Amino acid sequence: MAATIEDVARRAAVSVATVSRALRGLPNVAPSTRERVMTAASELHYVADPSASRLAGGRNLTVGFVVPMLGQWYYAKLFSGVEAVLTVAGYDVLPFTMSGPGGVRRFVETLPFRKRVDGLIVADAPLEPAQFRRIEQAEVDLVTIGTLGQGIVGLSVDNVAAARLAVGHLTGLGHRRIAQIGGIVDDPFHFSVPVDRYHGYRDALEAAGIGHDEELAVPGNFSLEGGAEAMHRLLALDEPPTAVFACSDEMAIGAMQVARDAGLRVPEDLSIVGIDDHDVSEYVGLTTIRQDVVGQGERAAQRLLELSDPATSGPLHEHLPIRLIVRRTTGPPPPGVGFRW
Repeated sequence: MAATIEDVARRAAVSVATVSRALRGLPNVAPSTRERVMTAASELHYVADPSASRLAGGRNLTVGFVVPMLGQWYYAKLFSGVEAVLTVAGYDVLPFTMSGPGGVRRFVETLPFRKRVDGLIVADAPLEPAQFRRIEQAEVDLVTIGTLGQGIVGLSVDNVAAARLAVGHLTGLGHRRIAQIGGIVDDPFHFSVPVDRYHGYRDALEAAGIGHDEELAVPGNFSLEGGAEAMHRLLALDEPPTAVFACSDEMAIGAMQVARDAGLRVPEDLSIVGIDDHDVSEYVGLTTIRQDVVGQGERAAQRLLELSDPATSGPLHEHLPIRLIVRRTTGPPPPGVGFRW
């Protein structure tokens, strides 16, 4: 049996996306990694075969990638994973967005991808069942990330469990006054992710016997600036928190900078944990819940290619793994809780 790109990735101990970038000579691959990939491909006699995987239609050799908005780190990383797998299979990836007033409704009504793509990967689209059915009428293979539709192949992360894991880490260290930075003010998409992570935060507090203080839950708009603004609000409280759970690493990093500018030591005075394992999180020592975002994109692309071959089909809905990564921003609460900054 001929070697696949997945075989090369396993041999080189890297992701499929990295193999794809290395074999195509793209930047952002370390020389040592590129050499390891090339060696693995040579040892396995791997040859990319664009005709090896084809979607059922296969006429346009293009796959649509649909996101609520462009420019966000998470969606850029998803695209990287999707593009790496599909390019090897001979497909171009065409991005679509649902941004702007009425963006979701307009996308569903106009179906801008019709007759332009052979398959569709839809990420975090707040679609109702009738809207899913409308998209399916365009007769393209469909895979979702985040939002799960009835009878539609989909991948998701358990965001309630991710928040429980993050906050449980803080309660396990002894923290009792724990804030949450999350949520989007006037969210036009009604995303489920911030709601699920808020529920996980509440669940973890309850499991630790800690009462919930509503003033400790503040919006952060999933941005560096939002995390910074939220931290200013929390530090202005009469009784600030000893720990902060941010619903994204970007918000956590913004909050951490404000805390340090205020003269606080992290984690001696204030512990901070995020979610994502953003590219910079390791370098700033951020404790976080890791989700493999590039891997999510890779897996979605693989499932889309598999839809034309029943012999390789997987489960309808897949829950992707998460993992606590403990670094330098979390520790026990400071002695004498109740102090003022």
